[in-house]
Amino acid sequence: MKSPPLLLFLLSSLPAISFGQEDLWSDDDWGEEDQASRWSGFIEAGLGTRFGNDPLIAGRSTLEEIRWRLESEWRPGHYAIGFKGDAAYDRVENRWTGDLRDLTIAFTAGKSTDVNLGRQVQTWGTGDLVFLNDLFPKDFVSFFAGRDDEYLKAAGNAVRVTLYAPAVNVDFSWTPVFEPDNYLTGERFSFFSPLAGGNVAPSPPLSAIEPSKSLSNGEFALRLFRTVESREYAIYAYRGFFKQPNALTETLQATFAPMNSLGASLRQPAGPGLLNAEISYYDSRDDRNGSDPRIPNDQFRFLTGYEWEAKANFTVGLQYFLEWTLDHDALIDNSPYPQYEADEFRHLLTNRLTWRTGRDKFTWSLFSFFSPSDHDFYLRPVFAYRRDDQWSVTAGANLFDGKDEHTFFGQLQDASNAYIRIRYHY
Repeated sequence: MKSPPLLLFLLSSLPAISFGQEDLWSDDDWGEEDQASRWSGFIEAGLGTRFGNDPLIAGRSTLEEIRWRLESEWRPGHYAIGFKGDAAYDRVENRWTGDLRDLTIAFTAGKSTDVNLGRQVQTWGTGDLVFLNDLFPKDFVSFFAGRDDEYLKAAGNAVRVTLYAPAVNVDFSWTPVFEPDNYLTGERFSFFSPLAGGNVAPSPPLSAIEPSKSLSNGEFALRLFRTVESREYAIYAYRGFFKQPNALTETLQATFAPMNSLGASLRQPAGPGLLNAEISYYDSRDDRNGSDPRIPNDQFRFLTGYEWEAKANFTVGLQYFLEWTLDHDALIDNSPYPQYEADEFRHLLTNRLTWRTGRDKFTWSLFSFFSPSDHDFYLRPVFAYRRDDQWSVTAGANLFDGKDEHTFFGQLQDASNAYIRIRYHY
């Protein structure tokens, strides 16, 4: 794997890079609270490579980039204007990319309502890297390539309103134009296609047909939540589309199926740790009897987890996740590829181990996914070293394997990789 000259140059010159730290607004123009925060951010170099070859992908690099983060916040009057953006040169895809993570205007309407307008990263739910009611966009390509965990949550354009009330708090999010996940396209990782009977890496890369950009195809997400005696309760509702292109048009082009969901969650102290539970029902609006194999079936999903500090600076987290595909018999009877359809009950076990040493300068962690029904797994060992407030190094791996190529982690067995990232904060 060749290292780009740009990467080596920036790494060698990072200590000499300086940025202005003066406020953009002077005290003559604004009051004491009406000032811009100082600009901050980081510059990061990342390298990653496969352990073996994927015969469908040219080259072994999975991560080869320079990334520049710039962020700030202004507070003119009663408003807060947030900005957070990345610019990166991605040598794996040989292009410059931009990622606007945050560009929002936030304000309070009345005494108990917060409003956040613009491009933002949203999240809710109780799962650890397992998502049931959190149907905001995710970036699995970045996650599997070895970028920071922050990039698993993708940004979207939305209006978010939170109302705090004595009886129950209300959180409402409207995304006017559907925001899908950043899914596998064959550009960096190959993926399984039942039509081909194996993994593919199409050229040009897969580009699924998205819903038309009309207000009727926007996404609506609602959360009602309250904390009572250290117990956190929440009820969720969503109307939009499946976030992955797991449906096919009549001409067999990948697309996104309409869906509704309802769910609930609970989180509370239990013994020495925290217990969480979450449920969700996915209503596939265009295939409620499960007889159309081109459209995903309804599903019931359940998650329970427990996290505790087993000893000083050593934390353990366990989760069990169930994915129950409804009308499974109808799916199998009508599918042209029944051998590739998911089991009626998919079980997933996860385990997070985190150990902090050296006064928190060193962090050792391992996150494991194992599905006893799919007979596949995914391991994420990570080591992080924080030298000081400016410099940090992270190294890790993404390890995939499975009995069958058509399961979620099994399709990625040729994508197993190791990576290292060096970051300078300013």
